[in-house]
Amino acid sequence: MTSNRQPAAGGRPDGQAAPDDWLAAVATSAASAVHAPVDLLGEYLPMLADAAIHGRRPDAWELDAVRELGRHAAAQGVGARRAVDLYLSAAWRLWRRLPVVVRSNDPEKVRAAAEAVLRVLDDAVGVLVDGHQAERREAIRREEAVRAEFVDDLLRGDADVSRMVERAEPFGIDLGKPHHVALVAPRDGEGNLDRAATALERAVVDRFGDREVLVATKDGRVVVLVPAGRTPAGTAPPEVTARGADIGVLLQQDLRRLRVPGRWRVAAGRAFPGVWGVPRSYEEAREALAFADRLGLDDDVVHARELLVYRVLGRDQMAIVDLVRDVLGPLSQVRGGPQVLLETLHEYFDAGGVATEAARRLHVSVRTVTYRLARVAQLTGHGVARPDQRFALQAAVLGARLLEWPTRPLPAAGADARSG
Repeated sequence: MTSNRQPAAGGRPDGQAAPDDWLAAVATSAASAVHAPVDLLGEYLPMLADAAIHGRRPDAWELDAVRELGRHAAAQGVGARRAVDLYLSAAWRLWRRLPVVVRSNDPEKVRAAAEAVLRVLDDAVGVLVDGHQAERREAIRREEAVRAEFVDDLLRGDADVSRMVERAEPFGIDLGKPHHVALVAPRDGEGNLDRAATALERAVVDRFGDREVLVATKDGRVVVLVPAGRTPAGTAPPEVTARGADIGVLLQQDLRRLRVPGRWRVAAGRAFPGVWGVPRSYEEAREALAFADRLGLDDDVVHARELLVYRVLGRDQMAIVDLVRDVLGPLSQVRGGPQVLLETLHEYFDAGGVATEAARRLHVSVRTVTYRLARVAQLTGHGVARPDQRFALQAAVLGARLLEWPTRPLPAAGADARSG
């Protein structure tokens, strides 16, 4: 394409076009001043020169080229502000050397040249920033896709071990070390998952640093991965125990401190080392959430270690169904159903076998509690006074809560009692 550019200051006397060495010098000087790659200027300076000398506005393809330079700047890690500084720096340096400014004594020509340059500068900076932002958005989407895929594979635990270790390195995670996985789940309709994830990510980084931590969303919950055995910043008893930092308590405190709307439940798995340790901790946290919902717990923080007995009971559903049916089934003979006697057993065991405390929790007299326990022994043949029978009763009560009996009927004998 034939250029309309005219000889610049210092051009040849015979009217032949001089090399654009002065434009290259302007570009080099501007790039050096703002510490940006000179190739990000592209054909921007010749566009400015044509505008000043001939009043020519850039064609659409020329602005498209500048837009691509903006994308290129973002891909190189050059910030939008530095890219704009480069273009502004190049513009005022070029203006000082333009022939229409250097040689002309006509104020009108200078004014027209200045207006033309400013228009091109405005157009160029606009599309430069557009290109930069478009590339950043695409980069963020790519990063999010890679991150989501990594999180899924990490929590699933069935990916290639060596490959998973390699993929974890860019996220600053050493899978040879033990990690906790905690899940944060909304308990009402007011919780915004993305807002909670953003707030918790800042809080986790502040407490643990930006390595060995990961915060993501999955299946309607916030997943938090933190290292074990490290005392986070700003913690004090009871947040730090003999087991280390209580990550469940810390996350719940952060949600409240940051005033994240809604009510949230945090479930924390135990820490395990290695590639398989992360999915194991994650599965524990998932089960803890499921058990807390099924058992109707009101706690905002639940720990997998405190619900291990339910995991044991849940491993063999048919066995626990048989236990509940054989030990507690006779309670169904009571007029009005077994619910009152079951509730009494539950509160009695939760109170550590102290009838007085159980009576206080149930808002009845101690005599009523002892009568009900005697009635249970009469119907089931299992009394709380004998250790072996007491254990069977307590396990059956826990199993009943797990199976949501008697609200839900027990599966028929021989039926598949696996839970969904």
